[in-house]
Amino acid sequence: MKPQDAIAALSALAQVTRLETFRLLVKHEPAGLAAGELARLLEVPQNTMSAHLATLSRAGLVSSVRQSRSIIYRADIDGFRKLTLFLIQDCCGGSAELCAPLVESLLPCCAPAKKAPRVKRAATAE
Repeated sequence: MKPQDAIAALSALAQVTRLETFRLLVKHEPAGLAAGELARLLEVPQNTMSAHLATLSRAGLVSSVRQSRSIIYRADIDGFRKLTLFLIQDCCGGSAELCAPLVESLLPCCAPAKKAPRVKRAATAE
């Protein structure tokens, strides 16, 4: 990621409604939300929400797809990953032990769910 791309993304998130919109879209991954539903949930006029979504989209943080008469918006997780990696790429001067707490704090929200162990049932005689 180039510094100007990171600045655009951080600038887009540096406004309350856009930050709340992005967080709400992350929460609703991977299904996303329609623009009207976003506006309703955040109690923002639809035309204002459209402007915020356009800013987030230009910054590479939101993507959209038309479904019938609605436009569904999704958080661009790859764009967010690139921004996060850009911010921490030189973390702690290369001292992995100093960055470990940061990495560990990210794991609980993103760790894959563990499958429950299978229980073997004893065969029953008929």
